[in-house]
Amino acid sequence: MKSEIIFDNGKHKWIAIGRDPDKNQNVIDTNEYLIIDSDTKGMILDPGGIEIFASVLVETSKYILPENIEKMLVSHQDPDIASSLALWVNMNETMEVYCSWLWAGFISHFSMGTDFSFSTLPDEGKDIYLGTSKLTFVPAHYCHSSGNFSLYDHTANILFSGDVGAALVPDSDYSLIVEDFEKHIQYMEGFHKRWMPSKTALHAWVNRVRLLKPDMICPQHGSIFKGNDVDKFLNWLESIEVGIW
Repeated sequence: MKSEIIFDNGKHKWIAIGRDPDKNQNVIDTNEYLIIDSDTKGMILDPGGIEIFASVLVETSKYILPENIEKMLVSHQDPDIASSLALWVNMNETMEVYCSWLWAGFISHFSMGTDFSFSTLPDEGKDIYLGTSKLTFVPAHYCHSSGNFSLYDHTANILFSGDVGAALVPDSDYSLIVEDFEKHIQYMEGFHKRWMPSKTALHAWVNRVRLLKPDMICPQHGSIFKGNDVDKFLNWLESIEVGIW
């Protein structure tokens, strides 16, 4: 897998990890994100499946000791984002694992006997701190999961969007940052129309995000929206029909 720093103000960093050329071709590509504050406090967002655990661990270890990853977000219940959970917790048994209250009992099936408990999130979300940096769990329910959260980082002004904005981009067109939004639509459209069940829920999420005015939106699959493409993406989300086959 490859990793790249996408934000660094000297104290607070965001690292994007993704695109594993050695993975089984039946395994969907995912993006993992690592936030580091003050060089010693880390949080991993949607750590990925068992299949790619070793690759993700190698990349995160370039930036922080694994035992210093003290927080994790599991944005929803899918195995591509959470089936490696127990392997991460085994390296730091005091790790705080955040997920919706709705999914704690389901995601526990990935625990492989590991003895830990979730920090469950109420539907309205909450604020936490990583070191001195404020992070906000933003409700994203029914986008596409019934219990789902994005994460907003106030210091970096970055929003991790989970599966909102996901795109299935072929290797031939892949770039970490979206380079041609109009061309990128073709890789998002089918996913959103099939996996996003509710326009009402999607529009509510867009309204919440507009208030935050992030500089970047980082989805769990595909490429990152940055600068003017953030607004283009939000406008596009408001325009599409979803929950159709």
